[in-house]
Amino acid sequence: MTPHPPTALALSFDNVAAQYAAARPGYPPELFTTVEELAGIPLAGAEVADVGAGTGIATRLLRDRGAHVVAVEPGPEMGAQLRAALPGTPLVRGSGDALPLATASADYVTYAQAFHWTTPELSVPEALRVLRPGGALALWWNIPDPDVPWAAAQEARLKSRLPGYHAHGISGDSARVVARVAPDLTPVHRRLHWTRPVPLDVHLAHLGSRSYFAALGPDRAAPVLADERAHLLEQFPDAVVPEAYAVDVTVVRSAA
Repeated sequence: MTPHPPTALALSFDNVAAQYAAARPGYPPELFTTVEELAGIPLAGAEVADVGAGTGIATRLLRDRGAHVVAVEPGPEMGAQLRAALPGTPLVRGSGDALPLATASADYVTYAQAFHWTTPELSVPEALRVLRPGGALALWWNIPDPDVPWAAAQEARLKSRLPGYHAHGISGDSARVVARVAPDLTPVHRRLHWTRPVPLDVHLAHLGSRSYFAALGPDRAAPVLADERAHLLEQFPDAVVPEAYAVDVTVVRSAA
C-alpha cells in the first residue's frame, strides 16, 4: 500500500464509467447476510454510507436490502452513471479520506471494491467518526477465485503483461490493515465463493474496466484483450465464461 492514495489511477475509472456499469459483476446475497451476521445490525432500515460507490452496483443491492443509502463517489462520470441508474439515491462528491458526512450519522460505512483507493490512516478514523456507537465498517472485494485453475491462469497472464497489476489490492489483507490503524478494534474476515456465467464479450468488457486497463488506454489495452479472447475461446468454445469469484469481506464494529 502506498502512503498516499493513487488518486489519478482511481479516477481513471471515469474513462470507462459506462463500461464499468454494464460489465462489472454484482455480489451474491450471501455477502450481505454475512455482513449483517458479523456486524449484528440488520441492513433493513439502517443508515448506510456507501463510499467509493462508483456506478452504484453495491449501492443498489444495499438499497434492495432495505437500507437507507447515501453514496459517496469522487469521480464525476462514475457518479453520473449512479445518478442515472438510481435517481432517488443521495449522492455526494468526496472520498473516504475526508468524508463529507456528519459525525455519528451512519450505522454502516461500506466500501465495495474501493477501500484500496484510500489511505487507511485517514479513511479508518473517518469511518469511525461517521459511524454511530456500535456501527460497522464493512469492506469487500470480488476477486478472481484463485482456487479455479482457468481464472488463476488468466490472472498470471495479465500480471505478466500489465504494469500496475493489482498494485494496490489489499482484499485478503484488509483485516490486518484495519487492525494496524485501529488496534483497539477487532476486524473479522470471511471469504465467500460464487460464479456468474457471462458472454465472452461481457467478460472482456469487465477486464477492460479494471483500473490498470483503463490507465493504459484503449489502443494499448486492445492487443491484451484480443489475446485473452483467443485463450478463452480455446477453453470455452461456446463463448460463455463462468466467471468465478472469491469475495473477501472484512467487518469491524465501532466502540459502543
